[in-house]
Amino acid sequence: MISIQQQNYGLSVILHDEFTLADFRQLEEALLKAIEQVQLPNLLLDLSQMKDFTIDMALEHLRFLRQHAHDFGRTAIIVNDIWIRLGARLANLLTLQRPKYFSDRYTALKWLEQSIQNSGVISNHN
Repeated sequence: MISIQQQNYGLSVILHDEFTLADFRQLEEALLKAIEQVQLPNLLLDLSQMKDFTIDMALEHLRFLRQHAHDFGRTAIIVNDIWIRLGARLANLLTLQRPKYFSDRYTALKWLEQSIQNSGVISNHN
């Protein structure tokens, strides 16, 4: 299950239980919309409640990251499970993404909001 909310820094995404291909399609749609609305939107990806993911989702995720490697600003990933963290790190190595990993939401949000204060978010729509 997935929960997606637009925030002042970009998107907040929380994944619950299993991350499926259907969940990824919802995320992909939201990410593409965010790219149209904001130049280099930041992403908060909370994996702390995720228990598993499907292989088809992982493959689509890699494809998307490769196509849009330079379309996003900062990515903060909240993760507690060592295996989920390892999987996320491996995916990011394959796509040259450089997210920052956090164990709590507060610190992750503070890091994302700091980037807004330092550089500002530029809207693609005036």
